[in-house]
Amino acid sequence: MNKIKTMMKNERGMTLIELLAVIVIIAIIALIAIPAIGNIIANSKDKAILSDASQIISGAKIAFADGGCASTTVCNGAELKGYVEGEAIKLEEKTTTVTKAGEVYTIVYAGFGDLSKDGKFNKEIKNNTISSTELAKLMGNK
Repeated sequence: MNKIKTMMKNERGMTLIELLAVIVIIAIIALIAIPAIGNIIANSKDKAILSDASQIISGAKIAFADGGCASTTVCNGAELKGYVEGEAIKLEEKTTTVTKAGEVYTIVYAGFGDLSKDGKFNKEIKNNTISSTELAKLMGNK
């Protein structure tokens, strides 16, 4: 029994200095990781908005081919609803239009207003408008 007591006395836990050092290291790692994770989340939301716009343009191409648009050069959100699925289906009828000029489609999409204010995509989109070729470049589809 005495042997166990002497062994217990010789065992030592972590000192206060060691505990503080561990807490400081964890805090430094958190300071580095949190902004990086925030940027990743913002970037993925921006890419989702661009993907929605691309899906709307794809639906507009089908709508133009099917004659689903009242005009041969402009298709609005109400006319596109039957041609677009998923999150992009939430089209604002008055603020979403796709204009066709030859092989280039230009989209006016209110969803662009939700892009990160300091994100890299926001600089390329003026007045919630972008062409299909510029959108493809932003998405990396050149």
